[in-house]
Amino acid sequence: MESTYSHNRTIACNILKQIIGACDMIIGWNSEVKSYDEYLSSQSGMQKLAANSMIIQSIGEGVKKIDRLLPGFLNDNSPEIPWRNIKGIRDHIAHGYFDIDAEIIYDVTLNEIPRLRETFVRLYSLLS
Repeated sequence: MESTYSHNRTIACNILKQIIGACDMIIGWNSEVKSYDEYLSSQSGMQKLAANSMIIQSIGEGVKKIDRLLPGFLNDNSPEIPWRNIKGIRDHIAHGYFDIDAEIIYDVTLNEIPRLRETFVRLYSLLS
């Protein structure tokens, strides 16, 4: 049993590293974006919206995988984070097709991703 836990812990660590890198990409890409309208006003803005959505979806998928690998780890170590919402936005992006709300994506990139990044760094340090 210890071998399986150790293996799952290693995989979860790798996922957390990828999530931290994904957060860094989103933060960098959006450092000069001042409103969600910027996503909608140009081709490059639409591309940024699509890229942000894809990375947010990937973060949600990573959270789902960690939850499966180490049940309870996320909630036990960061109960203040709305893990269910993170998984839910992943599902919405994945299954909402063209129903992506630029205002919500902007809010997540500006207000949630930097805070989540710090949480993911802390969780990574607990596992490594």
